[in-house]
Amino acid sequence: MPPTFYILHGTQELLLEEELQKLRARMPADTGDFNITELDGPTVRVAEVLNQASTSPFLASQRLVIVRGLLAWLGRRGAGAAGKREAEALYEGLPGLPPSARLVLVEHRDLEPAGRGRPRRNRFVQLAQQEAGGYTRAFRLPQDVPAWIQRRARARHEAEISRGAAMALAEVTRGDLRRADNELHKLASYVDGERGIDEEDVALLTPWVAEARTFDLTDALAERRARRAQELLQQMLAEDSSSDGLILFATVVTHFRRLLLTREHLLLQGSAQGMAQSLGLRPGRYLNKLQQQAQQFELADLEAIHRKLQADDLAMKTGRLRPGLALELLVAALA
Repeated sequence: MPPTFYILHGTQELLLEEELQKLRARMPADTGDFNITELDGPTVRVAEVLNQASTSPFLASQRLVIVRGLLAWLGRRGAGAAGKREAEALYEGLPGLPPSARLVLVEHRDLEPAGRGRPRRNRFVQLAQQEAGGYTRAFRLPQDVPAWIQRRARARHEAEISRGAAMALAEVTRGDLRRADNELHKLASYVDGERGIDEEDVALLTPWVAEARTFDLTDALAERRARRAQELLQQMLAEDSSSDGLILFATVVTHFRRLLLTREHLLLQGSAQGMAQSLGLRPGRYLNKLQQQAQQFELADLEAIHRKLQADDLAMKTGRLRPGLALELLVAALA
């Protein structure tokens, strides 16, 4: 027996909306417009919802009714006795829907969020699990987002993306799968099937958090790739939320200070644990990258860069230099 009512919930709007699209696609093309109704949960009464779902379909075997935000509205603070009555009417009415009904309750939040210990149970989710005519699914962030990005690239964009590039894209999009998918579309169009998507493509085309891209900028400076360094700097300045690149300047200063300390530690042949402690960092990928990058510079060069950044900082405090201009001059001098 096909489900007569669905509860689709979760924070991953992209995945949830795609599931909805599948349900719409099952409706007959010639009569679909007559048998699909969408309702706004906060403005509709439960009696109307149940009535719409129970109405006989027009020249078809099923009727699709999509209601957004109804469960959140009924369960909100301040719903009072009226809200409880409406919730009870819905709870009692769902199991009695006719076989032609396809009532879909959509919630763009997790109805059973995981916290400490076991997840908090939701009575409507439980009802959908217990009833033969019920169906429920939670749309949450995948545990391995880079793997999801790689699968998505193949399935939806006919593109291959390296694990490293997928990890970089996952870091940038920070759990927003729709944004990740939009960026994949842009990246796939850029490579146009001629090759796979790599980390440099992600760095070039995707808006990055400044700290994450500082490594790329420093690599370009160390390798004397002036054009690439200028491109990265202009992108990072455009994305800096502060006035005239102040946050980005502070990020670059911190990064080069860490590179200087790392280079000194490497010359003294200190341990990785000691290096982590002196930098105030945990051993791991970030520290490994610092070590690799520090070896691209001579100690004297890093000392000179550090002195220049200190002088620029003083000039900014006295109003003689803007942060963005200081960074542009640094890139021009090094690249």
